[in-house]
Amino acid sequence: MSKNIKEERSKWLKPIIEKEIKLVDVVKVCPHSQRSLERWLSYYKQYGIKGLEPKSTRPRTNPKETPIRIKERVIELRKETNKCSLKLMWQLEKEGLNIHYQTIAKIIKREGLTKKYRIRKIQYKYVKAIFHPGEMLEIDIKYVPKILNNKRYYQFTAIDCASRWRYLKVYDEYSKHNVIDFVKKVIKLFPHQIKVIKTDNHATYY
Repeated sequence: MSKNIKEERSKWLKPIIEKEIKLVDVVKVCPHSQRSLERWLSYYKQYGIKGLEPKSTRPRTNPKETPIRIKERVIELRKETNKCSLKLMWQLEKEGLNIHYQTIAKIIKREGLTKKYRIRKIQYKYVKAIFHPGEMLEIDIKYVPKILNNKRYYQFTAIDCASRWRYLKVYDEYSKHNVIDFVKKVIKLFPHQIKVIKTDNHATYY
């Protein structure tokens, strides 16, 4: 059994090349036509064993491809007038040349005749919000990195966004009771009136 087309062709041509049998006799038992065998034999004589490899059947030209004279006229008009593809289509119609404006646009783009626009970079100005002491405090709770005496501890931290005043306390449980206790201590120790306390969305704050 042949593994590929090249081996299949070589199998039928080998006895003919080595002059063990004539081509007309191979045709009688070969599933391929005489014309195919003659063509393969011709390729083999010109290119050797590589000539038996299958060639692509893809057409080299497109029957719907725009004629070269129309392409050249499009490029010529574009350079002369710098008109858009739609206006070029109208002008070509007057000359008796019918071509769609989208095709003209592709030709112009392929030839590098499109306009290059400079993109202006927008520079955003970030306005930093100015806070007064006590206007906003942030409370954050994190795990203490190490486990002490086989127990997990939690660090409660409060920071004032304006003065950067900070207070922290360690608890052995992340519970509502400890949150309330910590907030009371912050309100008592902070030297200004607290207006807003910012926290995460943990369930203990509800």
